[in-house]
Amino acid sequence: MALESNEYPDRSISKFESMLKTDDVYFFDAEDFEEIIHHYLNNGKISLGKKAIQIGLEQHPNSMELKLLQVEVLAFEDKFEAAETLLDEIQNINAANEEVFIQRANIRSKQDKHQEAINLLLEALDITDHSFDIHSLLGMEYLFMDNYEQAKLSFMRCVEIDDEDYSSLYNVVYCFEFLEDFDGSIYYLNDYLDRNPYCEVAWHQLGKMYLAKKLYIEALTAFDFAVISDDSFIGAYFEKGKVLEKLGRYNEAIENYESTISIEDPTSYAFLRLGKCHEKLGNFDLAKYYYYHTVHEDPLLDKGWLAITDFHFGQKNYEKALYYINKAINIDGENPKYWKKSGKIYAALKNWDEADFAYKQAVDLGNYELSTWKNWAEVLNKIGDYNSAIQVLIQGLEFYPDNCELTYKLAGLHLKNDDLAESKQILSKAMKLDIGKLRQFEKEFPEFTEVDWVKALVSKIRKTAK
Repeated sequence: MALESNEYPDRSISKFESMLKTDDVYFFDAEDFEEIIHHYLNNGKISLGKKAIQIGLEQHPNSMELKLLQVEVLAFEDKFEAAETLLDEIQNINAANEEVFIQRANIRSKQDKHQEAINLLLEALDITDHSFDIHSLLGMEYLFMDNYEQAKLSFMRCVEIDDEDYSSLYNVVYCFEFLEDFDGSIYYLNDYLDRNPYCEVAWHQLGKMYLAKKLYIEALTAFDFAVISDDSFIGAYFEKGKVLEKLGRYNEAIENYESTISIEDPTSYAFLRLGKCHEKLGNFDLAKYYYYHTVHEDPLLDKGWLAITDFHFGQKNYEKALYYINKAINIDGENPKYWKKSGKIYAALKNWDEADFAYKQAVDLGNYELSTWKNWAEVLNKIGDYNSAIQVLIQGLEFYPDNCELTYKLAGLHLKNDDLAESKQILSKAMKLDIGKLRQFEKEFPEFTEVDWVKALVSKIRKTAK
């Protein structure tokens, strides 16, 4: 007697593999072959799956299901022409087989012909009562085309058919997020929760939407319900902890992060957050303890190295901060954040040459933040290399063309470099951008505040501003 589909599949697989080893020929029902083939394909054993298809079709040459599995393998191997030929053969026998349209759509999708794939899937919808998988495939095709509105509607349809299809639920929320329709997402999730009040996934997603809108109390309530629905839901504890941190309730945040550690093996992220909370509370020994555990658990987590470096920097223990940022650089010398932090530490130690090198590395690796240009220029100013400082600021202004801080600094450095005409023009521009930031210029370059032409220019700009 043939095994029923999904009944004792391991027995069929063992029997099939025994047949391959002994070269005996055993008979299997077509359904058994389907089970065997699905097992191999799902586990990435394509060659065994192909062998099972070959033997299956030898024993059941008219099986549409086995032929469709052969099409699936051919499409996987990008043998589109052979797959299409086989699909034509199947369609000539059974024109109303929706799987033919689905497989054709799969081929079009792999060829980046997503609109054609959608058209084929819509045809499949017209001839089947089992539409769940087709709506899911449609959603993915719309995502490929960046049509988030239609993708959202397709995944919503999946959730309507199966309200426990959390993959589609996540995709619905993802589409809302991409469309920046947080209110729409909140309405949708609340409506879903009216029907499924104990769905921890929906509560978790609702909390994230409230968090995106900075509605912290509402977010906290949603995460609370996620935990009530599933007290082992680690993601909800993490998110709840993050909200409590934003509300300054660090002890409660610590309790939630500790809950994640008690449920599952601790993660570097949990250690990091615990360190941050203890540092905020002034528990410096505990903060240090958790930061050390963070980098031990995941040596490649840049936030961990930056946290332990910042901790020692905040304690003005610059040598120790330098030790840890150098350890981080030895692990990942291509990380621009590490080099920027290194520049800041060397500057605090008044080691200007090393600071200059570190900031150059940070920029070369792609760090173009405003503070990087400003601090690097200041380092070069300390060295007395005004030409290089000017070039750094000119580069920075390419990224921040109307930034008055960089402009004031550039004017001051041109003055130091005796470029009077250039300095007048740039200082005038800086004051027009923001006369209120003139104090910054006066603080950084006090030697020029009593210069006659500077005083005259300030007076002129102030009058114009009135």
